[in-house]
Amino acid sequence: MHYQKNIIAIILFLLFQLADSTAKPFNHASGGRETIPFNKNWQFYFAYNFEQGIKKETVNLPHTWNAMEVLKGVPDYNRTSAIYENKLNVLPAWAGKRLFLYFDGANSVATVFVNNKSVGSHKGGYTGFAIEITDAVKPGENTVMVQVSNAYRLDVLPLHGDFNIYGGIHRPVSLILTDKNCISPLDYGAPGVYLKQKQVSEASAEIEVLTKLSLSDPNNLSLRTTLLDGDKKVISTIANAVATENSKELKQVIKVQKPHLWNGKADPYLYQVRIELLQNGQVVDQLSQPLGLRYFSVDPDKGFFLNGKYLDLYGAGRHEDVSGKGSALTDEDQKGDMELMKELGATAARLTHYPHSKLFYELCDQNGIVVWSEIPFVGPGGYTGTGYVKDQELETNIKQLLKELIRQNYNHPSVCFWGLFNELKLNFDDPQPFIKELNALAKQEDPSRLTTLASNLGASSFIDLTDLMGWNQYFGWYGGKFEQVAKWADDTHQALPAKPISISEYGAGGSPFKHTEGLVKAEAGSDFHPEEWQTAFHEKHWEELKKRPFIWGKFIWVLADFGSAIRTEGDANGINDKGLVTYDRKVKKDAFYFYKANWNPEPMVYIAERRNTSRTIAATSVKVFSNVPAAELWVNGKRIGKKTKNEVNTMIWENVQLSKGNNNIVVKTKHKGKELSDSCVWNLQ
Repeated sequence: MHYQKNIIAIILFLLFQLADSTAKPFNHASGGRETIPFNKNWQFYFAYNFEQGIKKETVNLPHTWNAMEVLKGVPDYNRTSAIYENKLNVLPAWAGKRLFLYFDGANSVATVFVNNKSVGSHKGGYTGFAIEITDAVKPGENTVMVQVSNAYRLDVLPLHGDFNIYGGIHRPVSLILTDKNCISPLDYGAPGVYLKQKQVSEASAEIEVLTKLSLSDPNNLSLRTTLLDGDKKVISTIANAVATENSKELKQVIKVQKPHLWNGKADPYLYQVRIELLQNGQVVDQLSQPLGLRYFSVDPDKGFFLNGKYLDLYGAGRHEDVSGKGSALTDEDQKGDMELMKELGATAARLTHYPHSKLFYELCDQNGIVVWSEIPFVGPGGYTGTGYVKDQELETNIKQLLKELIRQNYNHPSVCFWGLFNELKLNFDDPQPFIKELNALAKQEDPSRLTTLASNLGASSFIDLTDLMGWNQYFGWYGGKFEQVAKWADDTHQALPAKPISISEYGAGGSPFKHTEGLVKAEAGSDFHPEEWQTAFHEKHWEELKKRPFIWGKFIWVLADFGSAIRTEGDANGINDKGLVTYDRKVKKDAFYFYKANWNPEPMVYIAERRNTSRTIAATSVKVFSNVPAAELWVNGKRIGKKTKNEVNTMIWENVQLSKGNNNIVVKTKHKGKELSDSCVWNLQ
């Protein structure tokens, strides 16, 4: 009978894993720890229903209840409270184990119940959190209920922002099983292991490994840490550190001679650090963390340096928001956005305006993308309201989120900058004294990285609060002219010669379905956002920005269109259309290919304004983005001539004559013996 029970327990355990095998585990390690995805078959319904007749919907995580609303252009979307329910079968084989639920993100406030008893809560929708449920469960079937709210409130970030606060468990959930003694998952949702790069150079590196423990039976415990190279070969193993009843954390030191450095896109090399907790010589818990050894600095005149060499940081801001899904992105969505970043040729990314998915940080590590990551301390932009009130509960929440941001992402070599806020104003409570506290906290948590901010006020505001500065500028979109970006950059650098400055946002709305023949100024608040104006905006901005290495970071706003319920402009209400790619990721706008020609060395040619297929003017120009030296243009089979690229990798043929009806436009070139071409058809009416 005992044998039969064990067989049944094993079968149930395997079925539990198989039922959710499509989700990505938080961390899987042998030796006492098991991490099981817990994302399938949740029952969803809105809170405050009658007990009888509740309509429950079966959903899989990640999930949000707002995803489809924004497609309808509803500005007042559903900010309320909802319930997620599931069953957890606690197997006999788990006797003596500790159980934790780990949430990658639940927006914005979550309270967790096990068997109708509250076991914990979390305020903040974009950071992970773990809750121990060991004492709340019983053998056999248990109920798990999570009440999640994205309602407006003034004690939880963000208070405001030009993006949607999608309600729901919008990131994956895991069940973590550990021994009675374990590496703690309860330290602000972090892994419990911190790899502190005390000294790094081409000659040597010293890393302090801080491990936080949670112990129930502290007898005969030790900790072993091993450094492995990219091929998982052991580089070194640290002698065991002895853990005792009072050991809540242990420090060990790894030294490496002639380390292989993490060098951005050129060589994103990662070591692995394996940390093992042993009892009586047997592994009872184990974690692995990435280690990318690098050092960096920012000079106010010369810009960003990685491992002692200048690296021009350019890329885009990114929202976790996809048409039809909101912020409930799958792993494929995350990887798809990284592929867009890579095709673009970006060297950096600003992860706006909140901590992003764990997977995306891993992808940045693996692909050498330098990261600016920030908390959701966001002002109202051009709208009414405030991003800050002087309130103790709010300030406590902001500090909590900053600690979670830093501790959860401490080991990612891609992260070089902690962002403290975006576009706060000074017309409500003054946030500056509190921001100084935040900066001090960030330095206390992580003295190895630099702090920054993104302001949309003048050069005299917020300048003494963080290590670095960023400004969101939109010359030629919200008033002004494109070329003013040059004067702004030079004037700001002259006014603040000792302060490293960046352009944290720059961009313009653009529809790939709206066009003009010739350049016609677009109005930001109108329904008409022609693609040609967006392209011209970026052409002139990049022409000026690329000349100025003192601008340590250049971040386009934004990688892809995203939902913003307060927007009433462009092709559809509820969409911010400044993306280089459409909301559904199906169309790459002309501006995307302009940057690809300038940032990505892979040979390419691309005919701009290709979607402007219906023409009324016979004499036109043909513009091509290309990073090869020269190309030839053909129209209706007739050779028009050759052009060489200019300083922003653009070729323009002026006064090209179109014929009535369809015109076949073809551009051809060769690179290293390989022919490259692009074509489109324009119809002259």
